[in-house]
Amino acid sequence: MLFVCVRNAGRSQMAAALLEQHTGGQAVVRSAGSRPTEELDANCVLALSELGVLLPAAYPKPLSDEVVRAADVVVNMGCGDTCPTYPGNRYLDWDVADPAGASLEQVRTIRDDIDRRVRLLAEDLNLVQEAR
Repeated sequence: MLFVCVRNAGRSQMAAALLEQHTGGQAVVRSAGSRPTEELDANCVLALSELGVLLPAAYPKPLSDEVVRAADVVVNMGCGDTCPTYPGNRYLDWDVADPAGASLEQVRTIRDDIDRRVRLLAEDLNLVQEAR
């Protein structure tokens, strides 16, 4: 599973972390950016921490052919035409607001939108973790 956005500092990082949390690690999840920044968006990190999702080892990573080829599902969250496509991969396009420069309240709304989409995707892929 690969989540892709432009900077790999917000949307794709949140989606990857939320999917890992909701599936209990049942899926190999990665994120990347077509033009990654130097660091994660602070409001995205804070908004995730409010849900108990921490990102201690996360950092923006570049999108590469190898990463895309290794993924069975690629979720484009706003990287546009720069996302490579390969036969056999499943591609999804999510129209999710960009959290760059957004207030914490706006980022919470984006986080919740991503969380809803991630939960539905996990159900669709039969990766839902049993309740603890």
